Amino acid sequence: MIKDNLLIELGTEELPPKVLKKLALGFKDGLTSQLDAANLSYDNIEWFAAPRRLALRVNQLESQQADKEVEKRGPAVSAAFDADGNATKAALGWARGCGIDIAEAGRLKSDKGEWLLHKATISGQPLASLVEGFITKALKQLPIPKPMRWGSGREEFIRPVHTLIALYGDKVLPATVLGLTSSNLSQGHRFHHRGLIEVSSADVYEETLLTANVVVDYAKRQAMIVEQMAKISNDNNAQPVQDADLLDEVTSLVEWPVALVGTFEERFLDVPPEALIYTMKDDQKYFPLLDQNGELLPKFIFISNIESKDPKQVIEGNEKVVRPRLADAEFFYNTDKKSTLESRLESLDSVLFQKQLGTLKDKSERISKLAGHIAGKIAADEALAARAGLLSKTDLMTEVVMEFTDIQGVMGKYYALNDGEDLVVADALYQQYMPRFAGDALPTSLEACSVALADKFDSLVGIFGIGQHPKGDKDPFALRRAAIGIIRILIEKELELDFSELAEFAKALFGDKLTNEAVVSDVNDFMLGRFQAYYQEQNIKVEVIRAVEIKRPTSALDFERRLKAVVNFANLEEAVALAAASKRVNNILNKNSKNEFSVINDALLSDDAEKTLVANIRDIQSDVEFAFENGDYTNGLTQLATLRDSIDNFFDNVMVMAEDDAVKNNRLAILGLLQSLFMFTADISVL
Repeated sequence: MIKDNLLIELGTEELPPKVLKKLALGFKDGLTSQLDAANLSYDNIEWFAAPRRLALRVNQLESQQADKEVEKRGPAVSAAFDADGNATKAALGWARGCGIDIAEAGRLKSDKGEWLLHKATISGQPLASLVEGFITKALKQLPIPKPMRWGSGREEFIRPVHTLIALYGDKVLPATVLGLTSSNLSQGHRFHHRGLIEVSSADVYEETLLTANVVVDYAKRQAMIVEQMAKISNDNNAQPVQDADLLDEVTSLVEWPVALVGTFEERFLDVPPEALIYTMKDDQKYFPLLDQNGELLPKFIFISNIESKDPKQVIEGNEKVVRPRLADAEFFYNTDKKSTLESRLESLDSVLFQKQLGTLKDKSERISKLAGHIAGKIAADEALAARAGLLSKTDLMTEVVMEFTDIQGVMGKYYALNDGEDLVVADALYQQYMPRFAGDALPTSLEACSVALADKFDSLVGIFGIGQHPKGDKDPFALRRAAIGIIRILIEKELELDFSELAEFAKALFGDKLTNEAVVSDVNDFMLGRFQAYYQEQNIKVEVIRAVEIKRPTSALDFERRLKAVVNFANLEEAVALAAASKRVNNILNKNSKNEFSVINDALLSDDAEKTLVANIRDIQSDVEFAFENGDYTNGLTQLATLRDSIDNFFDNVMVMAEDDAVKNNRLAILGLLQSLFMFTADISVL
């Protein structure tokens, strides 16, 4: 069987940089599934992506499918022929479907009977006849939310297409995709190598495009950018602001990366650095530079797509572009400082949080009261927490935040300090949205924790209170993220707060705005459902999480203690046997829930196994209950594990469902006591 490398490249207009990598990987996955379904073997598939192309190279791909032996079983012989030996309609129809005469049919015999059988060889198709379908199907599977048309054709893709390469070794395979006919021609760099360039074989794809000033390998192009930035940073005794998403985006914007450094006037450094960094990164796709102390320098790195003979002109052009943006930030900041945050409270009344729940001013007042309430429960300063809650949304009305929305909260701190607010209040404004994403830092002070929790609980109770629960992938108020944030703050900051109590308090603050009477229980259910997502990131097994969830703790810290105890218990040698025994106990008690078996009568204990079990339970019962009541679930479950032998012996030798009702109920009472002890922490029967 002949094997060679297959190159597929689709040349396009500039592809969206934020999804380029995703498109390339999707293209690879699509072609992989096509090749595997066709039973064509290959060594591996490489993907390439640049602003104006998506490409794949399948290394050592078979040139043709192997022939395939197939068997098609027909009707049973007894049903295929009548009493005179003539073929029935069923047999004749089957034979026609196989393309044979009934006399050519074979036989399949087994212990279960005899059937007609036809064996055939299906010839494998050559790659040349398959490749068009492979490419078409792989492209159709790409995640393109809004395809576009161009020219007079009806083809649709994310951007207009110009070239199509389908090369097997050095041979062009015939294919027509998106209105293009395959060739061995590719686009060179838009400026350095205008026009098309011939790719002589799949093996020299990268080298050929390199002569046309295109680095097609995404990883290599990104490595070039990182290396060039490192050199510039070292030369300037600086370090770039790290941003993996920005690095990916810039890699997707250029074909021939050239890193250069630009500067701006030092006077702009009087503006909060976050505003300047946001402007340079998000608006201009620049990498701001920091000094060795992490302070912003009046310098930035940008990645050009051309290698200019006069780099100074390129640098000056970028400096000229960024200067008005920095000047805007400076103007907005200086203007904002003329008004205090407190003076902006009334303007919040003009902005709706949600039409049924009121304005941002209403929300701020609720957050203030709830933050003060939470602060009182965790030994924080109630007045400072309430003050921070009241001012928490006021920076949304400032010019800087209206222009640069991603730094809300951040700017609140700067304006609060400018107004002479307490540093604790200023920090709480900065940290109110933490954690913003998985792995993000948590608020540092207890007052900041109070505001962050109040904000999130207000949203949860409010939105659930009007019946707008998150459904599927629709979560416009980011309630799932809010719930995970609450869990992280409570557990990692070790704050003993109760979901139900906070939800009840938050509910009361809405007055008559809420329509869902079950809002508190709905919020509790929602919070319990988020623990699974939180703990699975820590590689905790689902059944362990479920064991605790069944107990429905309304304290995240209590949930954490119970879960750690169950994790520890699950690692004990006795865990499997005790989990099975617990399940057996639960099943027996569930079937006999109407029986009276609440008290153990020692006079009715007759079997040594039940006497031993009762004695062993009583030996540890007080210590176990004391441990559980004090939240020492690990110690309590560990002590219960010592009952394994006596529990096993009980089930091996004692008939629980005795004929004498008094004896039966007494034995059920033993199981009831055992169940109450094991179920106190979690339902270990699900392990």
